[in-house]
Amino acid sequence: MIKSFLFSICLVAGLSVKAQSIDTLNAPAAALPGVYADPNITAFNKKFYIYPTTDGTVGWMSTYFTCWSSDNMVDWKNEGVILDLPKDLTWAKERAWAPAIAKKNNKYYFYYSADVNIGVAVSDKPTGPFKDSIGKPLIKRGSLRGQMIDPMVLVDDDGSAYMYWGQGQCHAVKLNDDMVSCDTAKIINFKPEGYNEGPFVIKRKGIYYLMWSEYDTRDPRYSIAYATSKSPLGPFTKVVNQPVLKGKGVVKGAGHHSVVNVPGTDKWFIAYHRFKIPGGDGYNRETCISPMYFDKEGRILPVNVFEKVKPIKIKK
Repeated sequence: MIKSFLFSICLVAGLSVKAQSIDTLNAPAAALPGVYADPNITAFNKKFYIYPTTDGTVGWMSTYFTCWSSDNMVDWKNEGVILDLPKDLTWAKERAWAPAIAKKNNKYYFYYSADVNIGVAVSDKPTGPFKDSIGKPLIKRGSLRGQMIDPMVLVDDDGSAYMYWGQGQCHAVKLNDDMVSCDTAKIINFKPEGYNEGPFVIKRKGIYYLMWSEYDTRDPRYSIAYATSKSPLGPFTKVVNQPVLKGKGVVKGAGHHSVVNVPGTDKWFIAYHRFKIPGGDGYNRETCISPMYFDKEGRILPVNVFEKVKPIKIKK
């Protein structure tokens, strides 16, 4: 009897270990078909939207941006090209990277990297098309330390808007009310430990969470860390030994993310890219979405990259 009982325990334990092993070898399907990276996920007018980098070329030489929409965060529709650099810009033609979007003044402001400059375009609709706002970069290549890429904009509860960007160094500034200009003399520069690129900021229960990607996007160790502050411009204190997201098993190079809060709830989701499965690398990445949770103290719990997203509707 005792031997039979012990055998049963060993069998269950063995099956558990095997199940865990299988889990890490069978990741959920990508959210978007094909190769897309650096996704910016958001919610407008009871719909979710993703604005990604078009991937698949060595050196990341994409020349345009697309928009994707969804009523339930599971089924995504390609809304087409919303900004085509050669056609729509006079100052950059390639390297269309890492876009972001913000809404203010009943307008949609699209921030993006173009040939290692940061530009801004505007539209009356989240699906565009977007028009170059100022006819030149908002932040010019070489104007600050590091690369002028990876912008994101947080519109705070009082309507103030803050932009964060930079590879190699994190930069932040309060935008002017027009959303297409800023006082460059007031740019704050800092570099959290481990910071590489892709800053993203959310606000939850009065706390600002600055997240960023560590390592290089071509490195399988690419991952996301975070810091917190009581102010949108810091100072930020890094939360150590608790990464937001990192790859495991078949999931490699998981990083360069964005986060969306389902309006009217405390439900959060993180969009990010990983090496395409199978056969992907730092130039062939695919966009994924996973649930993101907080503990009772407000710390971000490590994201389970194997948890599937269930359909969810925006009610408010």
